[in-house]
Amino acid sequence: MKLWQKNFEINKKIDLFTVGKDRNLDFFLAPHDIIGTLAHIIMLETIGLLNINELNSLIKELHSIYEIIKSGKFKIDENIEDIHSQIEFMLTNSLGELGKKIHSGRSRNDQVLLDIKLFIRKEIQEIVFLIQDLFNVLIYLSNRYKNILIPGYTHYQIAMPSSFGLWFASYSESLIDDIILLKSAYKISNKNPLGSAAGFGSSFPLNRNLTTDLLGFEDLNYNVVYAQMCRGKTERIVSQALSSLAHTMSKISQDICLYMSQNFNFLSLPDNLTTGSSIMPHKKNPDVFELIRSRCNKIISLPNQISIITTNLSSGYHRDFQTIKEIFLPVFEEIKTILLISVEMLKKLIIKKNILNNKKYNYLFSVEVVNSLVKDGFSFREAYKKVGLDIQKGFFSPITDIKHSHEGSIGNLCNNKLKFIMKKLIQSFHFEKVNKAINNLLIIY
Repeated sequence: MKLWQKNFEINKKIDLFTVGKDRNLDFFLAPHDIIGTLAHIIMLETIGLLNINELNSLIKELHSIYEIIKSGKFKIDENIEDIHSQIEFMLTNSLGELGKKIHSGRSRNDQVLLDIKLFIRKEIQEIVFLIQDLFNVLIYLSNRYKNILIPGYTHYQIAMPSSFGLWFASYSESLIDDIILLKSAYKISNKNPLGSAAGFGSSFPLNRNLTTDLLGFEDLNYNVVYAQMCRGKTERIVSQALSSLAHTMSKISQDICLYMSQNFNFLSLPDNLTTGSSIMPHKKNPDVFELIRSRCNKIISLPNQISIITTNLSSGYHRDFQTIKEIFLPVFEEIKTILLISVEMLKKLIIKKNILNNKKYNYLFSVEVVNSLVKDGFSFREAYKKVGLDIQKGFFSPITDIKHSHEGSIGNLCNNKLKFIMKKLIQSFHFEKVNKAINNLLIIY
């Protein structure tokens, strides 16, 4: 029977439709359901709803189930609705009626919301460190190739001189802003909803501050109605942060695809990291970056999908939220895979030299000539007009000796400053507090 089932059978078609993909998706939440339950029952013992022997028996059995989950051998029986029901069934099967006591003072509503928040915390932590790896590679490439100039573009027209150093570092700084958004999403996720039950609290004297501390949360969601309103909102905010990261990854992938084409020819990849054509023997296609681009573009749409599902829902729980799990939970594995493959691919990029020796890039240096005239006493507008007329008449002669010195320019990338900012940002998450709390729950008693 289901946790909510009374003395009647549920229509099979209704059962299949309402369960949906939960049995598969709940594997993402399985270890977190154990962790949340451990904190909950420790709290129940402190308010007299469990005695110490019952608590110890439950903890021991929950630890055993956790090990089964980590081994990959855990499964949800076909006749069981979700992860919460499966774990309670396993406890009851092992410990009898004691297993049924774990649900006192909570609902599946705050239970799944807690699971999702614990899942988000762990996934964001993994993503942050993968971003750090990517950031470090980009900084390394920026420093290594800082003196190799490339064209800068506006409107897809050549504009001014840039460099590989400037280009790689631009994406490093973009990742910093993505981390800032992830930190905001993390802070919103790092609040404890447990004890809000179905959204209206409980008549049991629950100690919500205790479960907050046990789970390493920064704080709790105080208002029990708002705690339930976080369902859908939390996923949307996190997906917005992931969307920003995906936007960065999509844009650098597009640049690489463009720069690899024969018309640009700024960089290339080893043959074994490209694919070919079934008809054109010369083709070396950057399929990995094309797929990164498309998969990231799909992730960029996620906040909009969640917003559409949740728009105009009143406060309180709605079954609509189940649909969000299908598009939200798998996205973390997708973005982690993208970050991992991006690091490996970027390390293998082959950078071309002497790109700007081609005469078609001469006009990149028009601003340098204008600035040179200004230094000689011309007003900027006068110098601009003169150089424009020289270009029209075919008299233009470029000045190719680039001397940019201000912060963030070709000659002063400020990469050490970027590294310092990234380091401080990652430290500010205080992942160690969360990790210590979770580890304590898994070794306690």
